Amino acid sequence: MLGIPRRYSHFVFGIIQSGLTSLIAAGIASFPADGAMLFVRHWMVSWLLAWAAMLPLVLLAAPAIRAFSLRLTREESGA
Repeated sequence: MLGIPRRYSHFVFGIIQSGLTSLIAAGIASFPADGAMLFVRHWMVSWLLAWAAMLPLVLLAAPAIRAFSLRLTREESGA
């Protein structure tokens, strides 16, 4: 693979997760566009703006969300 050290995996996760989420959200928001080329252009611009906004948010929020989810759940017993 790319050889990125494992200690940076949360950044890789955040980049992938924010990119995928914003790609889907921008596609849904762009769906009413008339014509295929207008749709694609609107989708790409919307996606880039959404990704730029979501990436820092995801990278900052992910550790807190992960810690909160661990508090809400329990370890399964190995019975």
